Amino acid sequence: MEDVLYTVKEVSKLLKTTPKYVYDLIKKGFLPALKLGSYKVRRTALLEFLAKYEGQDLTDLNDIKKLEVQNYEINKSTEDNKIYSIYDKRFDVT
Repeated sequence: MEDVLYTVKEVSKLLKTTPKYVYDLIKKGFLPALKLGSYKVRRTALLEFLAKYEGQDLTDLNDIKKLEVQNYEINKSTEDNKIYSIYDKRFDVT
């Protein structure tokens, strides 16, 4: 079985975060890594991390919480009186 190795910078791009945050994930034991000159993360380890922490708020690694999605609504009337509403990041034209 062949496994891809990512650098910290590559992982940060994939997660759309900073390399510092990825180093914090590694140092605190959330994301398994190995050191081959510099830290590397196996693709399978990254996928397992994403599956394990799905639905969790990892903003503060010292206080992980269940992710709470806020329901919100923004209404905007247009010239033809259509109302556009946003519910949970989905657009619903009514």
